[in-house]
Amino acid sequence: MKFMKLGSRPDTFYTAEAVRSVSSEVSSDFIIQVKGSRYLLHKFPLLSKCLRLQKLCAESSESPQPQIVQLPEFPGGIEAFELCAKFCYGITITLSAHNIVSARCAAEYLQMTEDVEKGNLIYKLEVFFSSCILHGWRDTIVTLQSTKAFPSWSEELGITSKCIEVIASKVLTHPLKSNLSHSHSRRLKDDISSNGGDSQRHKQATRGWWAEDVAELNIDLYWRTMIAIKSAGKTPSNLIGNALKIYASRWLPTIARNESVDKQSASNSDSEKANESSAKHRLLLESLISLLPSEKGAVSCSFLLKLLKAANILDASRSSKMELARGIGVQLEEANVTDLLIPSASHTNQMVYDVDIVRTIIDHFMLQWQSPPTSPPRSRIDFERRRSRSAENIDFELQESRRSSSASHSSKLKVAKLVDRYLQEVARDVNLPLSKFTSIAESVPEFARLDHDDLYKAIDIYLKAHSEMGKSERKRLCRILNCKKLSVEACMHAAQNELLPLRVVVQVLFFEQARATMAGSKVAELPSNIKALLAAHNIDPLKPPPPLSTTTSVQAEDQLSISGLKSPKSKLSTLQMKLSEDDDLNENGMHPDGISRPSKFKALCSLPYRPKRIFSKLWSANRSIMEKN
Repeated sequence: MKFMKLGSRPDTFYTAEAVRSVSSEVSSDFIIQVKGSRYLLHKFPLLSKCLRLQKLCAESSESPQPQIVQLPEFPGGIEAFELCAKFCYGITITLSAHNIVSARCAAEYLQMTEDVEKGNLIYKLEVFFSSCILHGWRDTIVTLQSTKAFPSWSEELGITSKCIEVIASKVLTHPLKSNLSHSHSRRLKDDISSNGGDSQRHKQATRGWWAEDVAELNIDLYWRTMIAIKSAGKTPSNLIGNALKIYASRWLPTIARNESVDKQSASNSDSEKANESSAKHRLLLESLISLLPSEKGAVSCSFLLKLLKAANILDASRSSKMELARGIGVQLEEANVTDLLIPSASHTNQMVYDVDIVRTIIDHFMLQWQSPPTSPPRSRIDFERRRSRSAENIDFELQESRRSSSASHSSKLKVAKLVDRYLQEVARDVNLPLSKFTSIAESVPEFARLDHDDLYKAIDIYLKAHSEMGKSERKRLCRILNCKKLSVEACMHAAQNELLPLRVVVQVLFFEQARATMAGSKVAELPSNIKALLAAHNIDPLKPPPPLSTTTSVQAEDQLSISGLKSPKSKLSTLQMKLSEDDDLNENGMHPDGISRPSKFKALCSLPYRPKRIFSKLWSANRSIMEKN
């Protein structure tokens, strides 16, 4: 770090009875009061360099007593005034990046210009600032940081803007060419020698060498500096994102853990301090969010989710939350369940997690894969130009289209798994409404779930946590489940799950038996638990089935009738079922209020109203298999 010495006389200032004075053979004739401190000095050395003191002395009347001058709003306080006073006396002073801002503001206040005396303090400070301070990286950072104590003065004198411009320009250069401090340059050279100058890891570290130092700035100066760096348009977005992550890790390390606790435990006397701290952190967070690059992948999904958690706790603006939700949505496939568990900060409900913001994130994810609007019709000229393109270009476009479609499908499969595992976590919340649970489950397209095992686990957890649910609510919950996509293990578990509606249990049995029948394989013997379920309704699984036209009526909660299993010798096993419609549905599948059941549910979850058609198809299919054999 560079410094400059001015003056040659030794320091002769001393304190006597709370008054600062200077040793001299000439008696003092000037008293200056600066923020509660008194200085007993001499007019001649001060007035010869300070135009402001000349004007103040000219306004007061002549008196044999030492003249008193008040300087109540002196920038920099007594340290800056004493530095200027020593310069007037020719006493040696040392200037560096740490005190140049306060000295410059004090000299401006006292009007120590060239009009008063050649080679005055303002001139010397400007030369030192432009020729030394702005040429050094660390000096510029320290100087910029010190301007926060004098924001209005620094802005008016152009110190802040000059420092920001220099920092932004140095970010674009190699660190070894930016006049770093000796220790900083030595550390960087050691990194180069240890990592190897040609390694990719070293290149990435070298390109982002400035992030740690810039993170020392307070949020106002940091925001302006980052805006200047981004405006240059030459810094990659991933380096901008990495710099923001470094800054957040330094200034927002414990908000998510401690902020909400502090608010609850703070007493009335500390409430103002807590509110002030929250407002400060909120401003910092919203400023960081406004700096996030818009490019996908510039910032990791995990980092964005951590910012979103902090935004919820600090009650950040809705626009900030929506901006984070958009950024998370476009790369949701990279998220994990733990990061998605965002604590709820709402005062209107008692839910543990904020599931509404997660639904918004999923909507943003699905929105990016929607087909673009149809382009307007082209003219004949455009059509001819289109036909004239080479075959290579057309092949390239087809390959790109297929690659994009494959990436879209793969991402949706990953997100479907993520959503189902997320539902398993939030299902434990006893205050989670059924509508919100099903809303998130249905936000994923049906084809994205290759199996429904994870979704079934989430439903099972939800039923256990909400044991007070009624029959209609259980049916509504199970409508999102496709029994055809359950594995054998999941079917075995569902068959003995007492929390599921009996209708769903029978569907599981039917689809499992139908799947084995359609495959032409021998139907395995039913497990003991399933036998017990059928026996509870007076159904003997070992008894040969009656003809398809007859059924065994069983009076149960869901009004079901089941015929037995055919002998394994026939290589055909059919579980014939006939379920009455739901209590709240009529024959046409309509509620009493006229609202129809969703067609997807009819296709996937409900049993057919007239099962004979289904069984006739199964019979024909299996007969053809037998004939081939």
